[in-house]
Amino acid sequence: MATTTGATIDQASPDLRLTPERYTTVDTLLKATKDFVIPELVESYGDQGITGFLKLTGAVNAGGTADQVDWWEAGRRHRKYTGAISASAAGASVGPGVATYTIDTSASGDGIAHVAGLIQQFDVLMNASTGTRYLVNEASTATDPVLKMERLDGLNASPAEDASGVTMIHLGNMYPQGSDQPTHFTDSDIIRRKNPFMIVKDRYQVNGSQATNIGWVDLGGGEYRWFMYGEQEARKRFEDRREMMMLFGQKNAITASDDAQNDLGKTMAGSEGYFTALEDRGINVSNANANPLDSFAEFDDIIIELDKQGAPSEYAMYLNRKQDLAIDDMLAGGIATGVTAGLAGQFGAFNNDSDMAVKLGFKSFTRGGYTFHKHDWKLMNDPTLLGASNAFQGAMIPMSQVADARTGAKSPSLAMYYKEANGYNREMEHWVTGGGVLGHSNNGDAGKDVATFHYRSEIALCTRAANQHVVIKG
Repeated sequence: MATTTGATIDQASPDLRLTPERYTTVDTLLKATKDFVIPELVESYGDQGITGFLKLTGAVNAGGTADQVDWWEAGRRHRKYTGAISASAAGASVGPGVATYTIDTSASGDGIAHVAGLIQQFDVLMNASTGTRYLVNEASTATDPVLKMERLDGLNASPAEDASGVTMIHLGNMYPQGSDQPTHFTDSDIIRRKNPFMIVKDRYQVNGSQATNIGWVDLGGGEYRWFMYGEQEARKRFEDRREMMMLFGQKNAITASDDAQNDLGKTMAGSEGYFTALEDRGINVSNANANPLDSFAEFDDIIIELDKQGAPSEYAMYLNRKQDLAIDDMLAGGIATGVTAGLAGQFGAFNNDSDMAVKLGFKSFTRGGYTFHKHDWKLMNDPTLLGASNAFQGAMIPMSQVADARTGAKSPSLAMYYKEANGYNREMEHWVTGGGVLGHSNNGDAGKDVATFHYRSEIALCTRAANQHVVIKG
């Protein structure tokens, strides 16, 4: 007898007879039982959005109509200088007991012409290290950075006073009777700053077939088309990257004389981000420890520096989790009860309402007359963003307004500007092109079986009074 798999053939009767193994149920054949699929999308990493820091810190939005934003900041009213003292012995050519002070014009940052217009005969300078006061009897010129001066107490200057890198504080002046008025005047030290706009772009694309497929996951409101989630994520990713550029963007220093490989950079001016401004003009805190701020001594050093910068009394601290916990430990081991006891001005930024501060995720404490509102920063904890680096651990932002040096108008120290004119603005542009897919038909993607979602923003962040901000580095 010959056999075949699953069936036998009777030689006497050529009919094919099926064995019981060939039978199955209708349910198996048709797979009539529906798969049990949970429709909710699981956010394995929680809410990954980082956008919101600028809004939460009070950054304003305003339109701009040029390729860059210009603003003015008032400089220091009083000045100090760095240079070298050389005191002569009695009988030297410069006169008995007279000291010379050679100004380091590179250290002053203003150039010799500016310095020469500030220090005049009969000005009084003080050695910042020793407290010795000097009367200038021969001022510098536009080409000569050397001052001749005598001790104001009448004692002879001696070689023992010779030193380099000496800081001199400009106290004032003292004129003899019958003397003329000064020949120079001290102008206001207004600093002009500028920041170009930058253009940030992104896109998302879906073909016609995928746009009509229905999936298992409810993306919200009973929507089961998977591309909808992809488009939502693309938009959120664009918003996050836009904020990242406002935080870490840099101006382009490339010039026409640079190498050819930098040609692409020559077409963009770049734009200064928040952390870039703080690295350049703010208070930078870093040391060899894993947590730069984990002791009251380190914290007090910052407070002393804030005093020097005329800082406001209230700050928001945005930190990574490790730094956040380090400060918690510092407070718990110190005077936590005393500094969190609800002082009158402790929650000024939150309408003096501690509940509001708590709802927004802030923990507040006071130290040295300053109130600090501490908040963890998702950007610093995300292992695919700053959580993968120890370069930055947080920032301290003054919760106050700054006054414009020209108009006196007050506004938050952080401001985000976007391009706009005649009702058209480029803060957050979004449009769709397609070859008929989802009803979008235009020349942009004519003939293509796709719908393309476009995102574009032209923005610039202005960090005013950056000297009052603190960046915490690892």
